Amino acid sequence: MKSAEKISSDGNNQEPDVEKMVCGIMNGNRQMLARAITLVESQNPKHEKKAHEILDRCLEKKTSSIRIGITGSPGVGKSTFIEALGLEIINSGHRLAVLAIDPSSMQSKGSILGDKARMEKLATKKEAYIRPSASSGYLGGTSPKTHETILLCEAAGYDVIIVETVGVGQSEILVDSMTDFTLLLMLPGSGDELQGIKRGIMEIADAIAVTKTDGEQSVLAAISKAECDAALRMLPSKYPFWKREVFLTSAITATGIREVWQNINEFFAVMQKKELLRKKREQQLKNLFSAIVEDMLKKKFYLDQEVGSSLPITEQLVVTGKISPFSGASSLINIFRHPDTLR
Repeated sequence: MKSAEKISSDGNNQEPDVEKMVCGIMNGNRQMLARAITLVESQNPKHEKKAHEILDRCLEKKTSSIRIGITGSPGVGKSTFIEALGLEIINSGHRLAVLAIDPSSMQSKGSILGDKARMEKLATKKEAYIRPSASSGYLGGTSPKTHETILLCEAAGYDVIIVETVGVGQSEILVDSMTDFTLLLMLPGSGDELQGIKRGIMEIADAIAVTKTDGEQSVLAAISKAECDAALRMLPSKYPFWKREVFLTSAITATGIREVWQNINEFFAVMQKKELLRKKREQQLKNLFSAIVEDMLKKKFYLDQEVGSSLPITEQLVVTGKISPFSGASSLINIFRHPDTLR
């Protein structure tokens, strides 16, 4: 992934200013969108102020996009399914952004898989924008800046946003806090796995799609559909007005893909009619606000000079058992809040 400090394609070593980047994003310039996302994802403190200015300006452009979270265990075929669904979405007249969250390399911290390479047909469509992002070890199945990236894509005119999670277990539930509709993908014959995940991911699912149901898998897929239906009946309803369905799908034959997209549209229409979509978006912004405050406080705490000098000493006292972890943490918080007491 290119850094925001790389030389631009026109040979100019100077990064575009906020005004130029915002105008480019709102006019559908994919290069400006990519640069803005890179700034938002950057760990460089110099990029933070500019990223915040861009986000503030982009919020001026209101949108009624559909946000879809797609999750499921590794190997369930998320990328293949998303490509088939994405083509259906584009064919129905929408512009689509896919935010594909990959596991991070422990060495480079970059994306390991590369979903863009796997969605070859979708990647060639001018109506589609695919952005692979590394999870950076972030729990929740997304990346630390997924919500901000959604806002930028909406400002760029993409009216359907798909967030593909890492797919590593219970922590995937965070995707529900930034999307409208959560689709859980299951493999045929995943009955044992179903028992392990139903209290977490299944509770946030608005629908389930059993994937890879073509060929010899069809009989096993039908059994899996029945198991998923039974599991959903045992769980409390996520919304009293919405009956969660289980679909048999195949990305190869396009079986069930159109039905899933129709189900998403029906859900979105009901949420708008009941004015629940607006309330959900408001709650999502509150969650984002809280998360950003916590992140900023954490950064400020660890960058504090007095905390930095006291941290190794306090850690040593904790590991040698001279003070408890609670007392150690409290002493550092007091140093952070009242640095003058050390003088």
